[in-house]
Amino acid sequence: MADERAEWSADPRRDGLAAFAAIEDDRAGSHPGVRHIRALGTMYRFDVHHPGDVDTYPDRQRQEVRGMRGPDGRERRVAEGETWRFSWSWYLTRALRATTSFTHVHQFFASVPGGGPGGGPVLVTSLRRRGGRDLLELNAIRSGVVVAAADLGPLCSRWIGVELEARFAAAPAGRVRWTVTAGAGDAVVDVERDGLDLRPGTAGVSPKWGVYRSLKDAARLGDAHLLLKDLRARQVRHFG
Repeated sequence: MADERAEWSADPRRDGLAAFAAIEDDRAGSHPGVRHIRALGTMYRFDVHHPGDVDTYPDRQRQEVRGMRGPDGRERRVAEGETWRFSWSWYLTRALRATTSFTHVHQFFASVPGGGPGGGPVLVTSLRRRGGRDLLELNAIRSGVVVAAADLGPLCSRWIGVELEARFAAAPAGRVRWTVTAGAGDAVVDVERDGLDLRPGTAGVSPKWGVYRSLKDAARLGDAHLLLKDLRARQVRHFG
């Protein structure tokens, strides 16, 4: 039995956007006067507009929240060798389409001071179009491994539950378990993979939620949004 202790949760009514360490809402100022990330009742809403919204990197769009900030105002990051269990609920609208280039809806991002070597995404969840299929997939990007994928269609326009447990360590110690449930709690995905490179940066790993997508697959882009709620994270002393 895993030994756990509660670390973080985000309640839109109690915390608003203060639950996160950073709000990356239209960083380039491409859509002035519009709030793309909001706390609405029991959920968070992320809006992205096309054409229009452009990130500071002009070949992509980004409307994301980053990191875990506690009631004391301090940010909590995941360190080397730690295992954490994250859970949340998603409502992925059909307007937010899978693309042949990247459309990420969740990331674990490794940080290093000054943005030097060792930083970047570690695990990403994407809406990916491969071989004519629209998929929700989890990619251990440093290892070049797609951990698992599920058909996206049946998961759209309904609330789905996600649980992601990961040991953030260099290969072969990096390990992840990903579970996606829909309907009456039926598991659509329940997969475990070890031997992965999930090294955090020297400044730790932070979760990110929202929409981060390339503009390359323009025919599949348009105005879209997603909803997010029930965010919780626990540090786990033992995997499983």
